[in-house]
Amino acid sequence: MRSSGLLPLLLGLAIGLALGLYYSWAINPIEYVDTAPASLREDFKSDYLSLIASAYASSGDLPRAKARLAMFPDPHPATTLSQLAQTRLATGRPQSETQALARLAASLGDQPPPLASTAVSTIALPTAHIWPTSTPTQASLPTPTRTPSPTPGAPFELIDRERVCSSSLPNPLIQIEVIDATGRSVPGVEVLVIWDTGQDHFFTGLKPELGVGYGDFTMTEGVTYTMQLVESNTPVTDLMAEECIGDNGELFFGSWLLTFQQSPNG
Repeated sequence: MRSSGLLPLLLGLAIGLALGLYYSWAINPIEYVDTAPASLREDFKSDYLSLIASAYASSGDLPRAKARLAMFPDPHPATTLSQLAQTRLATGRPQSETQALARLAASLGDQPPPLASTAVSTIALPTAHIWPTSTPTQASLPTPTRTPSPTPGAPFELIDRERVCSSSLPNPLIQIEVIDATGRSVPGVEVLVIWDTGQDHFFTGLKPELGVGYGDFTMTEGVTYTMQLVESNTPVTDLMAEECIGDNGELFFGSWLLTFQQSPNG
């Protein structure tokens, strides 16, 4: 009698467990939102580290850079940054980015200085083939392929940074407008945003009523942001909601409007 009464209980527990697993795995699986930067995919981690380095190159704020790097459980961040600088150099990334990585690695001071100085000194040599200088031999190389029309894959450059004081906006925003070399709006451009305690990304074209090349991100008061188009070599630093004065003397937080345009040549 005792064993026969236990069997239905065990059967019920097994069925309940099976239904619970099916619900949590198939019907309503866990979705990770605002996860830690350390859990990002490797290529996004590299982009994140590059933005941290670019922000440091702009502000010179080493404590803030260290706080951002602390979100990654890395016992030797300087070595990681130095290796990333060399990797990005080898893949043709712009000189400003690789120099920023090497400079931050050297500033952290937990690796031998010659390694850091080597990273910086080697950066300027190969990139002349990517960004032509005034040297006649280097500048003449890309001439046959240059055309006045937009080149697929050409980077976008920041052409305007405007503070927006509009009380009609319910929240302070980082507003992005992306256009190609002919002035046409470009949808589907990914934008990466980081701050001291987190990261996010968004795309242009998700609000077509405001333009297919438009995208925005809501800022929090008191937080400083760094953002960069994934297809751009220009990080924009020190973005934060600043106070504006309305027509009636009321105070509110303003926004930023950043305009990027594609280079006419690759």
